[in-house]
Amino acid sequence: MNKRSLIIVLLMLALTSLVFSQKGLNENIDRGVVALTIDGNHAYIGWRLLITDPPDISFNVYRKQAGFGDFQKINKESINSTTDFIDETVMPGNAYRYRIKAIINNKEVETPGEATVFMLTSNQPYYSIMLKTKAQLKRIGIGDLNGDGAYDFVIQSPDFNVDPYYMPGYWKRSPEPYMLDAYTSKGQFLWSYDMGWSIETGTWYSPYMVYDIDGDGLAEVYAKAGEGDPRELDGHVLEGPEYLVKIDGLTGKIINKTDWLSKDGFLGNYNYWSRNFLTVAYLNGLTPSLIMQRGTYTIIKTIALNKNMEKEWYWESTGEYEKYKGQGQHGIMQGDVDFDGKDELIIGTFALDHDGKPIWYTGLKHNDVGYLADIDPSRPGMEIFYGIESRSPKNGVCLVDAATGEIIWGFEGKTTHVHGQGMVGDIDPDYPGMECYAGEAKGGDQYFLYNAGGKRLSDKDMGSLNPRPVWWDADDLKELNINNLLLKYKGDTLMKIEGKVVMVGDLIGDWREEIVTSLPGELRIYSTNIPAADKKVCLLQNRQYRLGLANSTMGYFYPPQLGLLKR
Repeated sequence: MNKRSLIIVLLMLALTSLVFSQKGLNENIDRGVVALTIDGNHAYIGWRLLITDPPDISFNVYRKQAGFGDFQKINKESINSTTDFIDETVMPGNAYRYRIKAIINNKEVETPGEATVFMLTSNQPYYSIMLKTKAQLKRIGIGDLNGDGAYDFVIQSPDFNVDPYYMPGYWKRSPEPYMLDAYTSKGQFLWSYDMGWSIETGTWYSPYMVYDIDGDGLAEVYAKAGEGDPRELDGHVLEGPEYLVKIDGLTGKIINKTDWLSKDGFLGNYNYWSRNFLTVAYLNGLTPSLIMQRGTYTIIKTIALNKNMEKEWYWESTGEYEKYKGQGQHGIMQGDVDFDGKDELIIGTFALDHDGKPIWYTGLKHNDVGYLADIDPSRPGMEIFYGIESRSPKNGVCLVDAATGEIIWGFEGKTTHVHGQGMVGDIDPDYPGMECYAGEAKGGDQYFLYNAGGKRLSDKDMGSLNPRPVWWDADDLKELNINNLLLKYKGDTLMKIEGKVVMVGDLIGDWREEIVTSLPGELRIYSTNIPAADKKVCLLQNRQYRLGLANSTMGYFYPPQLGLLKR
């Protein structure tokens, strides 16, 4: 076996086994059954392989025509090589319901989860949830609000963004407050929560989080909040109390609150104090903690809270930590970088340990691009790919060791302003590991595509500063969502995507990923209907990946990355 073949085998084994959950995840998810049309004569059915499934598990597929008869098994032999099935016996124009039963120790076991498909004459690799208003959404969070094992949705609308930066064209008066609307996985509307005039309608003012922090089996919603209408005459919000509120996921009612991090230390700078973040991490390795943060460009304040919203620790970039000022990112990365079973926080170009103490510092300044993943499989542990917004004499695009912050490789020339979210993902079959992409804007015109080992593969624009890698077809390479297209790197366009992309992640079906888009009055979930070649544990049961999905409701849109278990 040559070296390239060996690396491919090792990567496939890693993807199959290392997606397993780290300790702590307690979500009781169902099979995530999805049913989609391939054409008018075939239906695709996919479902999850769970971490608790035995290696020799197999499945049967049951179907009934909607409104007629009972469920009947439709597969001739049990399914054990994949977690999907093509139904070739459907009739155009009919609707069908599908259920999955697992076979464990030669016995059929009922499993929760069901899907319905309406057989259309066209290929339709998506399903839709119709919303109660025609507004397009800005963000979406997922979590099991009602305890049925399926992910529900909490959306933020309207799709309007104010930026606190002082230059013309960034800040605008908020036209209306943000609303949070909750829908079940089946599209049933649950509740609305008005974020109010005290929260300006922009990314940095309005973080929220959907996750089961208190461990009761139902996801809560946490959000930054205020009181009344404290706007100045021009529309800015400069004063007034600020809170973190806990919202009941079933009712939309506030059930707890605590103070948000204060503006003290920001020297009255509206642009700097308006940068707010909210996420979750398993700091003790077993139970989730809320992470609240204020600041990016100057002082940075970070606090960890337990399930009762009580302080676990607090850290800020003052005093002995003065050098950490301005080293933040437009988001927070979390993952177990030192393999102690506990999550660390990558705040930007530095890292905090699970106890809130800094463990490394790069001095690279503020980054736009930041991804924590096993980018280079030839090295132990994980790496972080950075693209630095601040003007840099070198290493404005670089890869660092996630455990130590040591720079592994970087661009030796000058960079002006590396911008956007960039990308990491295995898109090129000629090189092991992930490819890394970033580009400049606002005075810079350079583009960078590297392989995991630091070889620059291209200096060309990929068509976006934010190409989103997606596991979509049957191989282990990722496809790319660029603008409104899904395509292969240096290959064919697979399909056109309608609407604004608001999430990429493994939400339903097997281990491959969904693309969630927003259209007026519609939430659309694109899911592959391409038959799989093998079976893998669903990505959702990898802790770092699941928390990466939870990050979708704050900061920049960074697609989730798999965490790596100790090897």
